[in-house]
Amino acid sequence: MKKILTLLSFCFVLFSCSSEGPQGPQGPPGLDGLDGLGYTFESTVNLEYDAERNYWITNPTIPIPATVNTSEPESDAVLVYRLEVISGTNGDLDSWSLIPQNFFTTEGTIQYVYNHTIDDVEIILDGNYDLSNLDTGFTDNQTFRIVVVPSATFAANPNVDLNNYFEVIDAFDIVNTEN
Repeated sequence: MKKILTLLSFCFVLFSCSSEGPQGPQGPPGLDGLDGLGYTFESTVNLEYDAERNYWITNPTIPIPATVNTSEPESDAVLVYRLEVISGTNGDLDSWSLIPQNFFTTEGTIQYVYNHTIDDVEIILDGNYDLSNLDTGFTDNQTFRIVVVPSATFAANPNVDLNNYFEVIDAFDIVNTEN
């Protein structure tokens, strides 16, 4: 009797899983093919010292390309990379580092951090000592690449190494815009 019940259960599972139900209604049409695109832009700035808060700051505006759907920009992910030019045997090389980024100076620690709204990015250079006389190598002519990734695209690619600028650009099919 047990064998018959097991055989009947197996047949029930086999037949109930193998048949497909009716096709559901067609979903709504997508946008014009421009939705879901991320983009990046570059900004070279001099950070300004804020004596009241004892940090350096800049606020690049996020230019939104006309080819990008902005129906939900407040949910987009924003990544900020800082350029460091490294001297190599074959000349200078560009190295992009995701911030936050820490530096340990003889006076203490400094850190580039950022926050953003849908319109701008606030890049801050903070530290644990008086930054009023910080070396201008940290504050002047700083180049940042800001990458905006739609949240759905970001969530669909959880294994991308965000520290690697080029992997992010490739994985999220990022559009480069000029600032």
